[in-house]
Amino acid sequence: MPTHHKFPNTPDGRYFVVAGRLWRMSNPKLAPEERQKLVEQLMSARRQVGAALKARDAEAERSARASVDEIKRALGERGPAWWTDGAPDLNRRLVANTSYAHWYAALLSSGST
Repeated sequence: MPTHHKFPNTPDGRYFVVAGRLWRMSNPKLAPEERQKLVEQLMSARRQVGAALKARDAEAERSARASVDEIKRALGERGPAWWTDGAPDLNRRLVANTSYAHWYAALLSSGST
């Protein structure tokens, strides 16, 4: 299974795991060019958050964080789940407390992470 950078993806491709926590992947149905455009916008918005924090500009920070949230929703990483099979959204949950626990334990014991 491909990975999100150095982090393992769940077998169904819905999440990647960082420090034992599930994080929702982008919607795979996004066209590559649309996804790329959104990722570029996300990086810009994150830089704006950093600049606002450095400048101690609370208004600019709120605006930049709102942009990050809007873009992450467009990517499918936040908001309603992008899958349609009725499976619950486990975003940000500890993998050990989910249906992925056995898969992750096996991955850890195999040394694949």
